[in-house]
Amino acid sequence: MAVSDLSPALRASASSRAHPKAKPGYGKRSVPKQHHDGEGDFTLLPDRERHIAGYVDALPEGAAMDIKSLAKSQPLYGQMAVGSALRALGVAGHLRHVRCLSGEGDQVRWVTRTFWSRTAHDNEWWTAFLVSEESPSVPSCASQEPLEADSPAEAPEPVSVPAQPPAPVVPQQRTAAQAPTPVHATGDPSPAFAALARLGRTDSRLALSAADCAALEETAAEWFARGVDAGYLTHALTAGLPASVDSPFGFVRRRLRDKLPPRLPATTSAARATPVRRLMMECTECGVPGRPEAFRDGLCRPCRESGPVV
Repeated sequence: MAVSDLSPALRASASSRAHPKAKPGYGKRSVPKQHHDGEGDFTLLPDRERHIAGYVDALPEGAAMDIKSLAKSQPLYGQMAVGSALRALGVAGHLRHVRCLSGEGDQVRWVTRTFWSRTAHDNEWWTAFLVSEESPSVPSCASQEPLEADSPAEAPEPVSVPAQPPAPVVPQQRTAAQAPTPVHATGDPSPAFAALARLGRTDSRLALSAADCAALEETAAEWFARGVDAGYLTHALTAGLPASVDSPFGFVRRRLRDKLPPRLPATTSAARATPVRRLMMECTECGVPGRPEAFRDGLCRPCRESGPVV
């Protein structure tokens, strides 16, 4: 819900740490046609959200917007507080997380960006804006020049995928004869098994045993069969984790099913050579992707129904 401007906003205090830039093409992206006096836009927000909003607003284009980087670079709030503040700022209409394709033809990759608006906007405005980002008549994620530096927590590695509009993410039931079988080189684990085994090194909350990895290997292999790589899979499974995970196996199994990317149909060489513009919004709370119109206040339906995290 948009809020009215009343008085100058409280600006975030400076941090002794330099805020990192995101990987090329990722990070903060300001919406166009904003006024630049910085007055009044965050006045009605609570103190924590007002502080984080002021800090984010002062960051340059392409700054890392993952929770870990924001918590490390400003002095007042830790990761849980920053995550809750970003959720509240999404509900207030100041930001949307999106996943979009950057590149042309076969050389395209999914990039994660946070569109930021100093002025709060309602759901209809954000939906129209994000739909316009996919329009061939305007510059989009695919046509913008990459930005600088690096933020590993926010950016999966490039992945080659066919250039077609994303289909709805619908888990498919397979028979035993249809299920994909992971291929192992002699003595080496499959890419799916290796990616699952490395989850615990990326975040200890998702540490899996060898038996867990073997049980989930086939499901993870389906992700690879749909054109993603280990970096994309790791990012999807570790984004927006709760403070503690009681059952890493059950948590990863649920995310492997719920976040399964769409299967992209084969295309002709001519179609693949044409620059494409595709964009999916990400839930500010759990990171699940979808079409902009499927979200309200930057949140998917389950996260809206579960209520705010303080």
